[in-house]
Amino acid sequence: MANGTSFEFLSVTPAVALERARGAAGGQDVRIGGGTGVVRDFLRAGLVDHLHVSITPIVLGRGAWLWDGLRMVDSDFTVTSETAESGTIHVTYRR
Repeated sequence: MANGTSFEFLSVTPAVALERARGAAGGQDVRIGGGTGVVRDFLRAGLVDHLHVSITPIVLGRGAWLWDGLRMVDSDFTVTSETAESGTIHVTYRR
């Protein structure tokens, strides 16, 4: 992109993806995007330092459970939250 941001779609382990991203970032911040499966894989591997989760009010029974199979992983983080006027809750986890 014009600002230097690039996207690469990979089918590798989280550790390999992060290593490649760090190499491409040249010392700048690295952000990993994806759905709950991608987030769970990176959390399970201990590769997340900062996580921002937006929770939008929905009808119960829909959506995916982020913490599936990740017991106590949140104990490694400081957790803060804010609620927007729209009702969306922004939860931030920082190591």
